[in-house]
Amino acid sequence: MYPAVKEVEPGTDYTLILTFSNGDVRKFDMKPYLGRGVFQELKDVSRFNTVRISFDSIEWDNEADMDPEVLYKYSENMLPLGDSRKAS
Repeated sequence: MYPAVKEVEPGTDYTLILTFSNGDVRKFDMKPYLGRGVFQELKDVSRFNTVRISFDSIEWDNEADMDPEVLYKYSENMLPLGDSRKAS
């Protein structure tokens, strides 16, 4: 079971900064998804920036959403190797 998303911030170049329930802070690159279905609408930066928490994951104003398992599995840890700090 993957941790839930607790915080999300839109980053630069269609990235998301995600804080998970286990304290991990990770960066997810949305660019590979922007050519698919409802995610195409997120090429508009103002729409991309509407991202928010929805239950244990995220969604946008156009009702596009992402599974928390995908967000966790395909994101990169933001803390340097060996840094054991956890986000609060």
